[in-house]
Amino acid sequence: MTEDFTHRPPGPDHTAVPPSMPYPAVTPPPYSPEGPPEPPHRRPLRTGLVAGAAALALVSGGVGGVVGALVAGSGDGSAPVTNALDVPKPAIDNAAAAPAGSVQEVAQRVLPAVVMIKVASNRAEGEGSGVILSSDGLILTNNHVAAGGGPNARMQVSFADGSTAPARMVGADPVSDLAVIKAEGKTGLTPVELGTSADLQVGEPVIAIGSPLGLAGTVTTGIVSALNRPVSTTGEGGGDPTVPNPVIDAIQTDAAINPGNSGGALVNSEGKLIGINTAIATMGSSGLGGQQSGSIGLGFAIPVDQARRVAEELIEHGHATYAQIGLTVQRDETLRGARVLDVMPNGPAATAGIPPGVIVTKLDDRSIESGDGLVAAVRSRQPGDKVKVTYTDEQGGNAKTVEVTLAAAAAEGGR
Repeated sequence: MTEDFTHRPPGPDHTAVPPSMPYPAVTPPPYSPEGPPEPPHRRPLRTGLVAGAAALALVSGGVGGVVGALVAGSGDGSAPVTNALDVPKPAIDNAAAAPAGSVQEVAQRVLPAVVMIKVASNRAEGEGSGVILSSDGLILTNNHVAAGGGPNARMQVSFADGSTAPARMVGADPVSDLAVIKAEGKTGLTPVELGTSADLQVGEPVIAIGSPLGLAGTVTTGIVSALNRPVSTTGEGGGDPTVPNPVIDAIQTDAAINPGNSGGALVNSEGKLIGINTAIATMGSSGLGGQQSGSIGLGFAIPVDQARRVAEELIEHGHATYAQIGLTVQRDETLRGARVLDVMPNGPAATAGIPPGVIVTKLDDRSIESGDGLVAAVRSRQPGDKVKVTYTDEQGGNAKTVEVTLAAAAAEGGR
């Protein structure tokens, strides 16, 4: 199961001690050198005191042994006594450079380029994250963060320096689950450095930065656990049947990602953006309030190469296109491959001669394991790309490969 990250405040069954408050301490009884007088004829109480004294002796015995050793060592002058408390505190060097490529160094560079986004309306409120694209306030985030409160929602962006600014929608695409917003009145911001997702390797170290549960500037680490993982997230079309649900050709990571991380940065060891954190797999809701559970080490990010193309279109046109093959496929977890249910007349697949009823098994060199796998593979490409599609009959025989030129489509729900 996959879930979005828009944070909802904890329910009444979730309580926490504020970090500024000390934890309650147990006040010990007043100390008396001679001890309290023993009440006469109260053997049960005496039994309890003996048991308590025995426990205390176990602790004090260890301390007494240490003290005895110190006294013995210092008595003849042969072993000087040292005390850690006598050593001066180390000098504080805030200007010390972090090792290049370390998590510390990457975090110092990337944190100023990651923001927290609060969205509120009469019907909903939530929090997410975003990455700064331009010094004048263009910010990339998830559609389910920016559009989560509806068309009249108010957005506020919080920056790493503690400042805030209202924001407006520039463009959103529910199919890719990406959006671009603009923070008003901001200049001199630090944009994120864009990398590429084309050469990612499984096992490569990554760093996730965002605002899980409203905790801005949270840094977690992990690796690339898998690539090209088809992840379907439901509900981004806002109930509009004309808007396809997002199927992400995702980067899977074990870096801790939680509700509120959506739209935040996934960067490599060079501090370059490689993905937009978008979804997590969970074990279901937790607690009586039904909130979604936290990270179980299965997080998913939209690859930056796709995010970059969509962001450019959103900034220029206010909406984005996606590649389309012109097929309707079946979601059948028992089938290896994508069964074609219908072929769009005059569409790319029909033009290439792909008939209904066949099983698509490959797109170029990529194996297709499911219907979502084919959708994710197609949407990871650009309109106009030429791809080779391999398909078989229902029995897995008569394999054929044809070339298909992908068409462009745009969701009517995009802005």
